[in-house]
Amino acid sequence: MDGYHLSRAQLSAMPDPTTAHARRGAAFTYDDKAYLDLVKRLREPLCPESRTIYAPSFDHATKDPVENDIPISTTARIVVLEGNYLTLSKGLWKEAAGLMDELWFVHVAFDTARRRLVKRHVVAGITPNAEEANKRVTENDLVNGQEIVNDRLPVQEVVTSLEDDGWKPEAQCG
Repeated sequence: MDGYHLSRAQLSAMPDPTTAHARRGAAFTYDDKAYLDLVKRLREPLCPESRTIYAPSFDHATKDPVENDIPISTTARIVVLEGNYLTLSKGLWKEAAGLMDELWFVHVAFDTARRRLVKRHVVAGITPNAEEANKRVTENDLVNGQEIVNDRLPVQEVVTSLEDDGWKPEAQCG
């Protein structure tokens, strides 16, 4: 779903670009209409004339989406869509969710999410240090997470994400 982030240029064109950039990752900073269009296209019947559908990806180096970068072949019978707002009970997100065969939700405790996000923001160069990363997590990511949890549609399955050192590579090969 990262390919549906609004570009930095689109965020800059918003009425409050400072807030738009600071809150990047919030539901309003995604192109929910384009995402819904993809889901509708995926639900169309397969016909002999059907062609590969392309979804956008996200280039972390440029920090912007890349149009038509992920091919979804007509031979694909199962398509898994992943992203923060896919079970949101609001607007076009809700409409897209209504087109799914199943909705699953990955539950992550907020303290676990904070730890993971702080590390990710520093490693990815989103923030220069853990202090700035923690500020971003508090003011943006966990605010978004709370909206996702509070406004989630009913789902068929909840998977709980846990820290399990047994899955680390060093524990696997020893």
